[in-house]
Amino acid sequence: MSGGEEEKTLEYTPTWVVAAVCTVIVAISLALERLLHYGGKFLKKKGQKPLYEALQKVKEELMLLGFISLLLTVFQNVIAKICVEHGVMEHLLPCKLEAETEAENTTSHFAHFRRLAEETTAAQSGYCEAKGKVPLLSTEALHHLHIFIFVLAIVHVVFCVLTVVFGGMKIRQWRAWEDAIAAQNYDSQQFLNKKHKFTRVQEHAFIKERFLGMGKNSALLGWIHSFFKQFYASVTRSDYVTLRLGFINTHCPANPKFNFHKYMIRALEDDFRKVVGISWYLWVFVVVFLLLNVNGWHTYFWIAFLPFFLLIAVGTKLEHVITQMAHDVAEKHIAIEGDLVVTPSDGHFWFGKPKLVLFLIHFILFQNAFEIAFFFWIWVQYGFDSCIMGQVRYIVPRLVIGVFIQGLCSYSTLPLYAIITQMGSSFKKAIFDDHVQVGLVGWAQKVKKKKAAAAAADADASSSGSGSVQASSHGGIGSAFGIQMGKLAKKATKPEENNSDQKKEEENN
Repeated sequence: MSGGEEEKTLEYTPTWVVAAVCTVIVAISLALERLLHYGGKFLKKKGQKPLYEALQKVKEELMLLGFISLLLTVFQNVIAKICVEHGVMEHLLPCKLEAETEAENTTSHFAHFRRLAEETTAAQSGYCEAKGKVPLLSTEALHHLHIFIFVLAIVHVVFCVLTVVFGGMKIRQWRAWEDAIAAQNYDSQQFLNKKHKFTRVQEHAFIKERFLGMGKNSALLGWIHSFFKQFYASVTRSDYVTLRLGFINTHCPANPKFNFHKYMIRALEDDFRKVVGISWYLWVFVVVFLLLNVNGWHTYFWIAFLPFFLLIAVGTKLEHVITQMAHDVAEKHIAIEGDLVVTPSDGHFWFGKPKLVLFLIHFILFQNAFEIAFFFWIWVQYGFDSCIMGQVRYIVPRLVIGVFIQGLCSYSTLPLYAIITQMGSSFKKAIFDDHVQVGLVGWAQKVKKKKAAAAAADADASSSGSGSVQASSHGGIGSAFGIQMGKLAKKATKPEENNSDQKKEEENN
């Protein structure tokens, strides 16, 4: 019932209304689908393969949301008819019960809840009332939960895009350093003079900025310096020059002209498509928060500090990796010949895993998006005076922390991640251009086929004598070499196969 009038079913709704509503919904859906389709074609045309794959990830998330929406719609009447005892619904409430609230005169918002309860369909309320029970979850509450899930996904994607866009703008400012290094290093006479020149380690700008002396206090000073360094000039020119040279000297010493900046941008774009998705453990976090959002606990306030402290910890750690490499060089050498070279190593990172930093950034961005999405959803759905919203002294710090996290992550943490995670023991597949990755995939597949053919030939000729055994050993050496190189292209194989399938779909469209 609603206002004393029975709601009309589709049987008694004018056909022109049904047709008009369907037309609008289908038109909007098709327009969005075409927008994503042509956006993908534009990115592929511009050679933005990682961003194209990130767009495909967004499509996957939209498909997941579609399934969630379908399940909520199909089972909403079934869920609304699950009846429980009155006492079960009086515990772990986001807001106090109506009687207690009116007695304390803290808010008038529950008049709105009362109206929503009265507007529940007679079939649902009567079904449980006849048993002397109450519905587990009303249709109205399911509808609100439905909207919140969509708002959360949209805000998360938008925040990830903004972070990468603004962070990428700062990273692209480093291109001037890359161009200057290239011009300087390939002045042959200047390069040779610099290569054979001995200099004291303490004279290098990188050591002056990062080395804080030796002794017991140096470790503590290093962490304190790293903590404050993330807020201003997180990466300087001397940092970039030294880290770039350390990467090239370790991973591609035969190619001193290697464009480190271009590689770093490609690697960041590859990582972006992982960050833009909502993984299963993030959904677990949402469920846990909804469980703990109990009246009086102020969970929405305290949980806002989680991404804040994590972001500060990640930024401090990334800065400390640079400081640690500077200490390693300064403590081992008094003078060096040529340029200062640092040694990349997984040992500089937590648990020896640089990928853990990406996981933490993913969680930070999602949790911050969750906080902002939850705030605006409550504001629009229930009003600013809602008991779920909380008091102003809890609201303002949450918003300030959310804006601070977004700004610091874009301005400092993401650029730091882009360059510091290259200081691991291994390089990423983005070190190869797209056409090289395709060539490696094809080469690896050929090696695999040859290995299978050689194994079959050896099996057939196993009784022919030692000559065949000797030939087999040579084949094994070639196969082993193929396996080692094949591992470099292993991660690129699946994306190439997926791209071929996507090309067929686009041709059909």
